[in-house]
Amino acid sequence: MNFVAMDFETANAKRASACSLALAIVRNNQISHEFYSLINPEVDFSWRNINVHGIHQADVAQSPTFPELWTHIEPLFTANKLVVAHNASFDNSVLKRTLERYSIQPPHYLTLDTLRTSKQFYPNFINHKLNTMCDNLNIELEHHHNALDDSVACANILLTQQQQFGSDVLRQFVKAI
Repeated sequence: MNFVAMDFETANAKRASACSLALAIVRNNQISHEFYSLINPEVDFSWRNINVHGIHQADVAQSPTFPELWTHIEPLFTANKLVVAHNASFDNSVLKRTLERYSIQPPHYLTLDTLRTSKQFYPNFINHKLNTMCDNLNIELEHHHNALDDSVACANILLTQQQQFGSDVLRQFVKAI
């Protein structure tokens, strides 16, 4: 399988407030590259979000804004490229709303939600949160809500599901964005 696992953290409750992004790039069923960046969202941070991910406004003061970052990662979000996330509706909406905020044309790509596949494949798990899935599938997750650790964990969840259930079964979960 070839895909990109994506995870965002946000500065506040607004989806257009991305303050960190990580991508785990999978080629031939192996994580071949990892990308992580803090992002200056140019908005105020909420204490609720800080309590979740530990990123403060001062941490991102010298970080690139999303448009500066987008020029480097845009090629990963093109037609026929698969972008995966755990709770993809959140991460895809953060990407979409952030791009809209900066008047950047959103790309068209394929997406798959490992939260959705997890609910389908493992209905008896107590819940299907990322950390629960990692515990149940023996996947390492060092710091939950660290975007890089979460994106790598998401990639490993999909790779585990592919090994257990096959690529053909996973194709039914792929949607176009």
